[in-house]
Amino acid sequence: MVLRSENLWTFLITVAIICRVSQSLHFELRSGRTKCISEDIKSNSMTVGKYTVVNPNEAHPSPPSHKISIRVTSSYGNTFHHAEDVDSGQFAFTAVEAGDYMACFTANGHKPEVTLSIDFDWRTGIHSKSWGSVAKKSQVEVMEFEVKQLIETVNSIHDEMFYLRDREEEMQNLNRGTNSKMAWLSFLSLFVCLGVAGMQFMHLKTFLEKKKVI
Repeated sequence: MVLRSENLWTFLITVAIICRVSQSLHFELRSGRTKCISEDIKSNSMTVGKYTVVNPNEAHPSPPSHKISIRVTSSYGNTFHHAEDVDSGQFAFTAVEAGDYMACFTANGHKPEVTLSIDFDWRTGIHSKSWGSVAKKSQVEVMEFEVKQLIETVNSIHDEMFYLRDREEEMQNLNRGTNSKMAWLSFLSLFVCLGVAGMQFMHLKTFLEKKKVI
């Protein structure tokens, strides 16, 4: 049973890594509106992103209505990428802070309103490296490339496991702190209720004595 639990935990971690390290999105954005996309990135991880506003008429340059502004920030409010009045671009940086990073797209205001289609590819960790550009044609070099890719994948999984373990410890500490505060709050509420009940009893007793009922 323990072995099965360990295998399940490893499988869930691997699935989480695969889901987290790469986001390829296509979404729509109306003029003057803002849409934000978040990505949980661990410290010292490489992340790259590429965005493009789909040109409604590929035979001509993008119209002024199909321009956007983008800002990529960390959970602490630090800006890692900022561009205005563009129809495409890319960013790349190494995360120095662990947490949720936010990419916010804002479509330029235009009358009448138009709907922009945006392609956004955001990759983190092992998927942020362009392995295809370093692959060689010979069998030996291809095997070397595959081994390097496997090593990078293993290292990424290893780092991710420690990162998830640290996040789990943080959540456990937060839960313990919350449970402790709730316990104290429950005792305080009970004490207040007993105090109010005692005061009501004394008031009722005094009232009945004045009325000579008891």
